[in-house]
Amino acid sequence: MFDITEFAVHDGPGIRTTVFLKGCPLRCAWCHNPEGQLMEPEEISSNSGKRMCGKVWESGELAEHLNKQASVLKPSGGGVTFSGGEPLMQPDFVVDVISKLDGIHTVLQTSGYAQTEVFAKVVSACDMVYFDLKLMDSEAHCKYIGVDNALILNNIHLLDTMEVPYVVRVPLVPGITDTAENLTAIAETAAGLHGLVRVDLLPYNKAAGGKYSSCNKIFTPDWDETLPCNADTSIFTRLGVDVRVS
Repeated sequence: MFDITEFAVHDGPGIRTTVFLKGCPLRCAWCHNPEGQLMEPEEISSNSGKRMCGKVWESGELAEHLNKQASVLKPSGGGVTFSGGEPLMQPDFVVDVISKLDGIHTVLQTSGYAQTEVFAKVVSACDMVYFDLKLMDSEAHCKYIGVDNALILNNIHLLDTMEVPYVVRVPLVPGITDTAENLTAIAETAAGLHGLVRVDLLPYNKAAGGKYSSCNKIFTPDWDETLPCNADTSIFTRLGVDVRVS
């Protein structure tokens, strides 16, 4: 893992502790957690010098740590959120941790990019899912995400059959994911989903590129970061989809 954030309020209902796991199969051009891409611990630089990013935890050790926070998390309707990186890269670990939690509400934040059996296994252990849909066009998805989106789209439809409540999240990248064409395609897909709680539109994080140099990576956006995001909720509401800008 590369971070544990306590008192998080944007990663699910109530007050939450968010566990960030290292390792991600995607390479989103706008990734705001580049330190979570590699599975292995890595040296990163900051104003205070160099440090190792990533710590290995045993499932029981992490569950014990999280259970100590139950008295703070439960009264607000909160709990624990597994994020990343991509938590589906470490499915057995996530499921094992959840099995050791003392009735704490759990949320899986995922790109949905995993083999069907892996996806189903982890989702079945969770109370709620936050599922990212970024680009509906396969060619654009390959260009900006690094992989085809067929597996992701298959898993969102599988999720809709699993009776686990879920939220679809859409990062708004100017001129890339926030186009009327892309948002319409996402809205049309969302309108056909029965277990969907709502869609969250996430404004572009302009600070994302600042992390790359510390991770020895280069941030090269081919979009204009100064443009305002298109957060047109009417694209969703006219199709009867509950939507909010987060």
